[in-house]
Amino acid sequence: MKKRNIFVKNHPLSEAKEKWLQALEAKHFGDGIATDSVSVDDSLGALIAEPVFAIHSSPSYNAAAMDGIAVRFADLASASEAFPVRLGQNSFVPVNTGNAISEGFDAVVMIEDVHYVNDNEVELANPATPWQHIRTIGEDIVATELILPEGHRVRPIDQGAMLATGVTEIKVRRPPKVCVIPTGSELVQPGRPAKPGQIIEFNSRILSGYLNEWGADCIPGHPLADDPEQLRKAIKKQVRENDIVVLNAGASAGTRDYTADVLAELGEVVIHGVAIKPGKPVILAIVDRTPVIGLPGYPVSAILTLRLFVRDMIYHFMNMETPKAQFTEAVMSRPLASTMGVDEFVRVTLGRVDNALIATPSGKGAGAVMSLVRADGLLTLPVGSEGVGAGEKVQVELLRSLTEIESTLVFIGSHDNILDVIANQLHKQKPVIRISSAHVGSMGGIMAIRRGEAHLAGTHLLDEKTGEYNISFIKRFLPDVPLQLVNLCYREQGLIVARGNPLNIAGFKDIAEHNFSFINRQNGAGTRLLTDKILRDLAIEPDSIRGYSHEEYTHMSVAASVAGGSVDAGMGIRAAAVALGLDFVPVAEERYDLIIPLAFRKMGKVRTVLDLMEKDEHFHSQVPALGGYNLRDCGKVMYEQK
Repeated sequence: MKKRNIFVKNHPLSEAKEKWLQALEAKHFGDGIATDSVSVDDSLGALIAEPVFAIHSSPSYNAAAMDGIAVRFADLASASEAFPVRLGQNSFVPVNTGNAISEGFDAVVMIEDVHYVNDNEVELANPATPWQHIRTIGEDIVATELILPEGHRVRPIDQGAMLATGVTEIKVRRPPKVCVIPTGSELVQPGRPAKPGQIIEFNSRILSGYLNEWGADCIPGHPLADDPEQLRKAIKKQVRENDIVVLNAGASAGTRDYTADVLAELGEVVIHGVAIKPGKPVILAIVDRTPVIGLPGYPVSAILTLRLFVRDMIYHFMNMETPKAQFTEAVMSRPLASTMGVDEFVRVTLGRVDNALIATPSGKGAGAVMSLVRADGLLTLPVGSEGVGAGEKVQVELLRSLTEIESTLVFIGSHDNILDVIANQLHKQKPVIRISSAHVGSMGGIMAIRRGEAHLAGTHLLDEKTGEYNISFIKRFLPDVPLQLVNLCYREQGLIVARGNPLNIAGFKDIAEHNFSFINRQNGAGTRLLTDKILRDLAIEPDSIRGYSHEEYTHMSVAASVAGGSVDAGMGIRAAAVALGLDFVPVAEERYDLIIPLAFRKMGKVRTVLDLMEKDEHFHSQVPALGGYNLRDCGKVMYEQK
């Protein structure tokens, strides 16, 4: 019969964690990001390993948004109830929702507004506007646009967005493969009757569930009998096939606990015994560069030690930060004594009475599974504590969330391609910061700041009288808002034209004189104001620009319209032209700034963005490569209002 083991040392918890971390680092555990290429169809729930960009625009053609007929809007200019317009068979085309719009047609009339005189002739009583009821190329997603940033977890809607733009395969972070091996000759599988002395094996399911919840790829193994040779063979096999191996039971000092001896024979036992309750006999070892963790057999001990020593390993392998524990202050409902010499973890339930959150121990015993099922939190009684008294305030780590606060940075205002770069960089932060952006133009951003709806607003409004950007508009519309105006970039604005500029467009005069088609930006956009200024300087009437009233909301949408052949030219930034392989006719360099209310200036999310702008070398190399950007004043405060 095997003699009882004697623990070499019950390491203090902090010392055990530090020693284990050093051992893992020495073996380069989790260095680098393991990736797999998977089809988008199979990517649900996966973590994206690199940013995903649209291959094609969606829609990829001008599509009918309604059932009806495609027409030329100019043919209906004089239509009215009193004098309806009749169109012959060559002047309209019947369409259903989603049909491609034939070349030469630029509007759709809804079927309910169409009166068929006969099979080949219709009568219409209302005029049409350019591109009414037509989904233009890139209305939803524009080719090269960022669909999903690195580190994003794929949802069903994300799969649809990727497939809609031609993305069929992506790289995802490979989760660590983990094997959980339950040990014990007394174990029987669930569903079988347990005789006296036998135990239904459920620990492996619990442990595998937590491991998978944390992001691992884990399937519970079959139980092993208490036999050192079986254990030896199983460990040798599993360390070859997995990134982490977890053994459950056999870690203590009983006569049938062989785990520590076998691990010492096959590799290095880093820790055997930690001064915690429950979970004292945990084993931390490395065999052939693979971490092997021996957990106690009692379920609560196994779960707590898995949480203490393995959870961080899973997140590290995935290049993610372990979620920070959430704590709340509570009042103990009754006195609780502690065990001297160990860190003790007490399961508690929480309930609100009047204005106080009351904590009550949910049960004792390392085998009391229901104490964890019922538990709302964990109370840690550190080494040296004598316990807590009734009515004493304590800090409880939450196992059930009281609230979930999204870490979201709200950006409203002028569109710029740099926002995609920032969004991707912020998604790589730990913790992740998300950007919620709305492209409503510079004036829309200023109004959002005025209403207190945004942390940041992008603006590039030129004051024609002073030649200064943004400041006069801030003084006019935000006179009582303490804020800073921080430069993001200088960028080239100009005419986006087809590749090779086949029409030889050199400026707005060519567009007006040759009746080339144009696509404009919406009212309130800085680009629209710049366009209007240029037209005034050139004494060109807006009505002489065909398509002046046809508006888009982003530079990329303008570029997509040019790329799709819907229009001959549009006003936008060089980066949009570069992204879609188009030509660009420079018109002006403009300053693009961020409006930041002082109330948000020191907010962590905002500070992270400013640090990125001021210090991040990758950002400063990536942005100019987009084309047409200069970061000479990036991060500089251009104006402050208190």
